Amino acid sequence: MKLIYVVEDHDVIRDGVVQYLSLSGYDARGFGTIAGAREAFSSAVPDLLIQDVMLPDGDGFSFAKEMKEAYPRLPVVFLTARIEESDRILGFELGADDYITKPFSPKELVLRIQALFRRIDDTSTSTDKVYTYRDEDNVMVIDDNEHVLTINGTPVTLTAAEWRIVFFLASNTPNLITRSQILEECFDYNFESYERVVDTHIKNIRAKLKPGSWIDTVRGYGYRFSGKKA
Repeated sequence: MKLIYVVEDHDVIRDGVVQYLSLSGYDARGFGTIAGAREAFSSAVPDLLIQDVMLPDGDGFSFAKEMKEAYPRLPVVFLTARIEESDRILGFELGADDYITKPFSPKELVLRIQALFRRIDDTSTSTDKVYTYRDEDNVMVIDDNEHVLTINGTPVTLTAAEWRIVFFLASNTPNLITRSQILEECFDYNFESYERVVDTHIKNIRAKLKPGSWIDTVRGYGYRFSGKKA
């Protein structure tokens, strides 16, 4: 049973989400403050963090960033009333796997969480999938068995969303891939307002995939993985 922490200061929303998740087969635990959630992390790291942004004892963005730095593979879903595009982009820049705005449908929330866990489980149970790519001077190895990516032997830490994007692009090299294809294949949704989210992830990925230039921008279209299969 997967463990989910719900950090939300609104009692009705928190209790409702916890109850709905519990009925869906998850071990869901609710916290009204960041302090309470932080204490829980010291005892057990969850399989997913559902995080509100505006809390009485701190900023949810900052707390999620802190937890992602401590546990890089921790999936995070923001659940917030902050609906501005700049807030959504910030959430994804911090490594969020999804960003859901209030008001929301509990059923949709569960469906998106189920899809997120499916993607994670699919990559963790894959077998015999080790791929090597080269550019002019560097070697990238994508080990989908161990969920590890290295460049010149040095491990690169990617979030779950970043891993899906890199693997999707690399698996389709040298094809051009649109932003909408990335959204559909890596996030299970395709809305024009989310296409900037793809750009944000690509920017973060490029910063991590050094040395080398592994992802090309095809202006007006999307992206292409530039590494060559070895």
